[in-house]
Amino acid sequence: MDAMQSAEQAVIIEAARAYVEDIGVIDMTSAGVLAGHLMSAEVLLREIVAAFAPINA
Repeated sequence: MDAMQSAEQAVIIEAARAYVEDIGVIDMTSAGVLAGHLMSAEVLLREIVAAFAPINA
């Protein structure tokens, strides 16, 4: 793993951590809010997977 990939991983993990910290209380009766959080979580998870994928993949 090179330094650039390690830095990218750290940035992505920090972004996910900050997102979760900022969520606060979720209104479980609002389908729009829930869908928005799910879509954001999916994007963050995809970015995490890409950051940790082998460089040659």
